[in-house]
Amino acid sequence: MKIDKNVEDDGVIFMSIKDGNSDAVKDNASKKQQDGAGTISKDSGDVLILAIESSCDETAAAVVKNGREVLSNIISSQIALHTIYGGVVPEIASRKHVEKMNGCIRAALSEAHLTLKDIDAVAVTYGPGLVGALLVGVSEAKAISFATGKPLIGVHHIEGHISANFIENKDLEPPFVCLVVSGGHSHLVVVKDYGEYEIIGQTRDDAAGEAFDKVARAIGLGYPGGPKIDKAAREGNPDAFTFPQAQIPDAEYDFSFSGLKSSVLNYINQAKMQGQELNQADVAASFQKAVVEVLVSHAIKACKEYGYNKLAIAGGVASNSGLRELMEKECKANKIQFYRPSPVLCTDNAAMIGAAAYYEYIKGVRFGLDMNAVPNLPLGDRERKFHGRGN
Repeated sequence: MKIDKNVEDDGVIFMSIKDGNSDAVKDNASKKQQDGAGTISKDSGDVLILAIESSCDETAAAVVKNGREVLSNIISSQIALHTIYGGVVPEIASRKHVEKMNGCIRAALSEAHLTLKDIDAVAVTYGPGLVGALLVGVSEAKAISFATGKPLIGVHHIEGHISANFIENKDLEPPFVCLVVSGGHSHLVVVKDYGEYEIIGQTRDDAAGEAFDKVARAIGLGYPGGPKIDKAAREGNPDAFTFPQAQIPDAEYDFSFSGLKSSVLNYINQAKMQGQELNQADVAASFQKAVVEVLVSHAIKACKEYGYNKLAIAGGVASNSGLRELMEKECKANKIQFYRPSPVLCTDNAAMIGAAAYYEYIKGVRFGLDMNAVPNLPLGDRERKFHGRGN
């Protein structure tokens, strides 16, 4: 992956992410025919999807071809704006989406050497996420669909994260097990087919990413917690402290990180009261080890007991180096094929939404202009009243 970054005046990072092998984009450019309408020549079987993502604090747009080829992937990240508050401020996120959305879409189309006339469908994240942020993307997608007459496809945000694996792993096909770990989700999922999911495990309290953020704040590393914990852990001793790893007897694949988080916070408070110096790196490394070992052990056990030899990871926490290293080691020891997106595709982006939307599109899933944002949209059991089927 090639990443071009530009920090704008308001502190927002504007990123253009391109596939290391840019042959697909070059092919588009070479096929483009100046015929007055500025249309592009493409194979009749190709499906080009303009995808939009705005579920949290990244404004993103991408063009994806046939579900696996990324022609463009634009991300406007607001991380600098929210860092001073120690977390995402929904109102600020929504306002910034409004400012950046059109620019991201124009850039995505430009880098793909396409216009809206060339697109076959418009896809957008419609849940879960921050309702105000989601509404910006949903409104934009509906407006484009209405103005162009192109089909509209709503995508579940977590299904997008899972589908990020299809972009770089061209050989990956369902069924397989996927561990989804992010700031709001910790799910162990069986991907039965494209768009068909069975949740076999999930967190009972805090998501893994949420625990990372809270512990990072407590030990003075700040926001965003995941990358900062990961960086500090590389300098620390993972065996300096033994923090609890919760097991749930009646639901062996479920997770619980609340007790672990509380244990770390209790240690920090005791150290402060006793005037002890806090070793940030050791606490970070020991905490990360406890989280990662639970995630990996559950995922490997699920593969073995359910009889799958393919395991993927997805979500923001899937970029954690400790998780990736241990998962790769355990998969190799258990003869399981391990799939993971590049770290940049683990964070929120629109390419993953385009990848997921392609498989909905070819199944005939279409949404009406009454589609709305659904901030608590469940995975695997989506409310079908939000779907309209047809040609």
